[in-house]
Amino acid sequence: MIQFNNVLKFYKRRRHVKVVLNHVSTVFEPGWSYGVLGVNGAGKSTLLRVASGTELPNSGRVRRTVRVSWPLGFVGGFHPLVSGRDNVKFVARAYGADVAKVCDFVEDFSELGDYLEVPVSTYSTGMMARLAFGLSMAIEFDCYLIDEITGVGDVRFQKRCEDVFAARRKNADLIVVSHSMSTIKSYCTRGAVLVDGHLLMFENVDKAVEVYSKLNR
Repeated sequence: MIQFNNVLKFYKRRRHVKVVLNHVSTVFEPGWSYGVLGVNGAGKSTLLRVASGTELPNSGRVRRTVRVSWPLGFVGGFHPLVSGRDNVKFVARAYGADVAKVCDFVEDFSELGDYLEVPVSTYSTGMMARLAFGLSMAIEFDCYLIDEITGVGDVRFQKRCEDVFAARRKNADLIVVSHSMSTIKSYCTRGAVLVDGHLLMFENVDKAVEVYSKLNR
């Protein structure tokens, strides 16, 4: 369970205050996968970062009773001057995972070879994505946070990503942010719409899509 209790999240931009989560109270229940919809700039990615704990609310509390991932593909936690391998070791230790096992998985899955030994600041966008996705799959979570699923690498590598992700989904829930209705319907059983700082929750995906479509006209 991920529970939001009166969560307020805002950003100050000079004299303007942007409220992203306006005292949101809701529960993402275990056993369900949620699709979160919203227009550009609504704050969907911020919602995931707050849910994961990589970003704190201005007030209120987020309670987690399950093991929650960081947003899949999120690379903000990587230290640019540290090697890929050392970044992987640090994250594995932070999550209490078997460091050697995680390193072996990422090395095999990412196919980065010797680049694992050099600073991630030298990586291309594709290489960074491979490292981030491999690390996300190397550590098992009860709930995966997915921010706009995109293809990583060539067709063969994308197939590997799909296969390992499908294996993880058998024993885990998802919270998915996407503009793709087909993606939301494929991966999710419940829906939510983020609008003007308020999170509207729905018992099924179709109702969420219907509401989002009306708001987005």
